[in-house]
Amino acid sequence: MAPTPRFVRNPQLATIKPNYPGNKMIGAEYCNGEDLYEPNFGTVIKWQLSENPQKEEKKADTWVPEVVDCTSFLQSQEDGLVWLGHASFLLRIGGKTIVFDPVLFSSIGLRHRHPLPCRPEDLTNLDYLLLSHGHRDHLDEKSIKLLARQNPQLRAFGPLGMAGLVRGMARTLPVQEAGWWQQFDLGPDAPFELFYLPASHWHRRGLFDLNTVLWGSFLLRLPDGRTLYFMGDTSMADHFEAIEKQFGPLDVVLLPIGAYKPPYMMQMSHVNPHEAAKAANLLRAGHLVPMHYGTFDLSDEPASEPIRELQLVANGKMLRGELHVPAVGEVLRWQEWE
Repeated sequence: MAPTPRFVRNPQLATIKPNYPGNKMIGAEYCNGEDLYEPNFGTVIKWQLSENPQKEEKKADTWVPEVVDCTSFLQSQEDGLVWLGHASFLLRIGGKTIVFDPVLFSSIGLRHRHPLPCRPEDLTNLDYLLLSHGHRDHLDEKSIKLLARQNPQLRAFGPLGMAGLVRGMARTLPVQEAGWWQQFDLGPDAPFELFYLPASHWHRRGLFDLNTVLWGSFLLRLPDGRTLYFMGDTSMADHFEAIEKQFGPLDVVLLPIGAYKPPYMMQMSHVNPHEAAKAANLLRAGHLVPMHYGTFDLSDEPASEPIRELQLVANGKMLRGELHVPAVGEVLRWQEWE
């Protein structure tokens, strides 16, 4: 007999979407919206045994993102947004410093193709750690341990189920969990509001933890109403329209564009560049900053293809907002963008 579905949230946090019952669970697994999504190992085996039709093109494509040193920015008090590679960002605003999904070190199967724009030891004076979900290219144990040790004031924010996962990495790091459509409690000194919002994805780190930790996205809203949206990982689904209805139009969106081939394996996990552009348009985003490309070799497409495809979309006037393609380590003064 199948387990009875239940709906969960953090009862200590506000739920901002009217009549939202909470995240659906079946047994110990979080659902992907209404449905339970369980990736098939057979698909992975099919991929490993299949020939990549772009194998030679990918082998010849040695492109890597440009990297500029951001140490001086880290040592300053200036506001700005810095891409650290893949889905890792550092944001300083209103005297607070936030780091998103930091993966600072290479590990088995996740080798950095370019250097970091700073030394990991220089990531100090951090206030907030935002963790979108538990996949290893977004949540790295060595990075969490280092940042917690270097930043005793650090507080982490993430999805339901994340606290137990992080506790095994950095026992003293406080983690506040939220379900979709919930507002985090940052305390009275926060210069922005922070919300946890949907994504279409899944969770697994080991053999027996499938979908035991939720996944999602973050939205920061400043007192003047401006917004910055960070989507860790997602496939194409109807949550973009729902987020726009609740918060839109959005000002700055950080969206993934890479790791989408072969589609039969990736289409339920990631968006491709054309889908990312469509998502930005659905969010009515004024500015798009792409991520999740160029740093790790996760899929079959050549390294430079994601950003080339996205730039073709933008050059063809099919992107509603403005495209920004920063170097790794480049400081974006996003609050100055109109």
